[in-house]
Amino acid sequence: MDAAVRELTYAQAIQEAMALAMQADERVLLMGEDIGVYGGAFQVTGDLIERFGPERVMDTPISELGGAGVAVGAAVTGLRPIFEFQFSDFAALAMEQIVNQAAKMRYMLGGAVSVPVVMRFPAGSGTGAAAQHSQSLEAWLGHVPGLKVIQPATPHDAKGMLLAAVADPDPVMIFEHKLLYKMKGPVPEGHYTVPIGTAEIRREGRDLTIVATSLMVHKALEAAATLADEGIDVEVVDLRTIRPMDRETVIASVRKTSRLICVYEGVKTLGVGAEVSAMIAESEAFDYLDAPIVRLGGAETPIPYNPELEKAAVPQVPGIIAAARDLVRGAR
Repeated sequence: MDAAVRELTYAQAIQEAMALAMQADERVLLMGEDIGVYGGAFQVTGDLIERFGPERVMDTPISELGGAGVAVGAAVTGLRPIFEFQFSDFAALAMEQIVNQAAKMRYMLGGAVSVPVVMRFPAGSGTGAAAQHSQSLEAWLGHVPGLKVIQPATPHDAKGMLLAAVADPDPVMIFEHKLLYKMKGPVPEGHYTVPIGTAEIRREGRDLTIVATSLMVHKALEAAATLADEGIDVEVVDLRTIRPMDRETVIASVRKTSRLICVYEGVKTLGVGAEVSAMIAESEAFDYLDAPIVRLGGAETPIPYNPELEKAAVPQVPGIIAAARDLVRGAR
């Protein structure tokens, strides 16, 4: 491995990105509940308060609406705040500031101001945190013009996309799956960015396209490895950005393989996969389909506390494999 590339966890990659951004630009500051002395609910901010001081790593009161409002206000005045929610579920408490202020202010003021705020949302199930701490709400915010919504799936992308988000003049919402925080992967040293709005083909294939997001990218790759042994060649597309979505990459993949499965953890109805499906149905790729589009999303239920029920409520590798077998063999 190149000496300039190390193995870091997803959480370490995010922390490194925040440190680099703060070193490069004094306007960058961190805000959120327990991010200072405690180091964050998932220990992602770590020792940054010791390195940059409490003036730039700011513990906020237990008020998501208030903290998000201060972050939006700071961004309007020229600072570049990164605001961390303890759990993505708590975005519900701050929707006024996210949806009606951050997303609308540039438009309402005729482009005279920008709102360069980054908001980080630990999201997803798998930790036994139950219905109010395990949701995947990226489709909520992806519905709002004025926001950019991203879901990095690897440590490399977590660092690069966060640095791109800090440099962006508009509000960027980052959904970080909690089960990814300990996942390791190669991460280059120093500053680099991964463009917002570009998908990545994680595995090339000819028989079927799986478009996946966040943790589901890794489940799709695991399924693809098993399916390859059966002679089914799967292409896995990591969407990476929910808004703005990379139409070109997805459409080109579906035109090549003629089949599509969308895999995402958010509730199936009105989720990210619904948008991907509609995009294909409205594009030239529709004429290339040899089988109906399949969506594998979260169940129509709150996330259960029971571990086995929790697993059953979101897509898992065996279900992806079964759907792919049915789609490919049924179309032959």
